[in-house]
Amino acid sequence: MRRGIAPVTGCVIERVRFPRRGQLQPLPVSPSRAEFARRVKGVRVQAVERAGKRVVLRLPEDERVVFEPRMTGLVVLDEAAPTEKHVRAVFEFAEGRRVTIWDRRGLGTLRLYTAQEFQAALGPHALGPDALELGPDELQERLGASRRAVKPALLDQRAVAGIGNIYAAEALFVAKVDPRRVCSELSRREWRALTRAVIAILAEAVEYEGSTLGDGTYRTALNVEGGYQNHHQVYARAGEACPRKRCSGQVERIVLGQRATFFCSSCQG
Repeated sequence: MRRGIAPVTGCVIERVRFPRRGQLQPLPVSPSRAEFARRVKGVRVQAVERAGKRVVLRLPEDERVVFEPRMTGLVVLDEAAPTEKHVRAVFEFAEGRRVTIWDRRGLGTLRLYTAQEFQAALGPHALGPDALELGPDELQERLGASRRAVKPALLDQRAVAGIGNIYAAEALFVAKVDPRRVCSELSRREWRALTRAVIAILAEAVEYEGSTLGDGTYRTALNVEGGYQNHHQVYARAGEACPRKRCSGQVERIVLGQRATFFCSSCQG
């Protein structure tokens, strides 16, 4: 998402529109829509950044527009959104470009922060280090003492930012770690293997522009499907043979921390 809308760097926000959508669950916007639109009008985007699983437009004086897409939100650059009905906000730029915030279920959030507010909401004490920048022992340092199962722990954005449900399952498979294992029981070798797997899986997923699942909700910033779903080894493959050549097991589905979890109990056990 960040890469997709990066071309608006240097562009001036001409106006922001918030279409009214009848009975749809409203997208939380802060401050009020009127104040939000007033404060960003005529402002130049200094950079397009990311804070964990959030897309950030950095403005002058370190103010930031922060969109958290959660499960059903998208950002679309210039192109028509998947459906007009679910358009929640439109940023129009003086240079003729447009960024559309689209959310089928209204689960995401859109916020405008001052520099101080951003640090309070998403600074280091509130959001863990970026998963793509983890040091070799940092994941163990942050989670190694926890009595939680490792899969739900990886999704804790306060511990490490940027790991989603799909990619936690894929990384655990690559590292040969059972998602049900208690964090404190993992060895240093397992934590290092898991750290390498997290970084590799996320980097690959970014290159393929994310995963579009069966419901078709997720789209890239150019309104096309992502490609990483074609490379999932375990996620959404329950009942299929384990993809490891020397493993005779099959992919199982369980629920951990209220999230679907896919793994092979034979080679991850």
